[in-house]
Amino acid sequence: MTPTTDRIHLLIVDDHESVLSGTVSALEQAYPNAIIRTATTVEAVDEELKHGLPNVLVMDLSIPSAPNEPSQIESGIDLLRRLMEAHTHLNIVVQSAHIKALIRLMPSIYDHRGGFTIADKNLPLREMLEKVDWALKGVVYTPQHMRTRLEIRPEWLQVLQHAFGEGLQDKAIAERINVSERTVRHYWSKLQDALSVYPEAGKNIRIQTEIRAREEGLID
Repeated sequence: MTPTTDRIHLLIVDDHESVLSGTVSALEQAYPNAIIRTATTVEAVDEELKHGLPNVLVMDLSIPSAPNEPSQIESGIDLLRRLMEAHTHLNIVVQSAHIKALIRLMPSIYDHRGGFTIADKNLPLREMLEKVDWALKGVVYTPQHMRTRLEIRPEWLQVLQHAFGEGLQDKAIAERINVSERTVRHYWSKLQDALSVYPEAGKNIRIQTEIRAREEGLID
């Protein structure tokens, strides 16, 4: 995980007290300068967001809509869909035992412009910390079962061809395909997720992307 001295803002959403406490504790150790706020219901999330967007939102899917209501996956799915529509660059980590339900949101996830990672709640907390670090960097990560070759879009292929066929950098690629440089970086994130290429210490992620793209026959 990349250490940081920046004062980042984190919003953690979970209605299980022990899980919420453990998540907050782990994040306090990883980001000692962070401002960490918590919410346990959809209503509480909406209230927290009135004070501004966090650098990363870490949320469970099974949460209640309001106090004294039952936790429901649909409540989390509806909240997540709404947040991605309203805040297109919000960095999000879904930490849940119900990640299969996210398949319903795949079109929204692939259109989202912020970092978006998924951490299985049943795995060790270090997995969650890694996914928070990736989300802060704008990385997109979805589990293998949620990805198929059919999700590789034409605009991502254009980026591959211009980068590795013509040697263009992101700014030149943006000018060539008439989008912003930020959009090009967004395409890289989505493509790297489709190819299962993620940050690794000591490795150049663009070179790894080129290797995988050639292995898959996406570029010659």
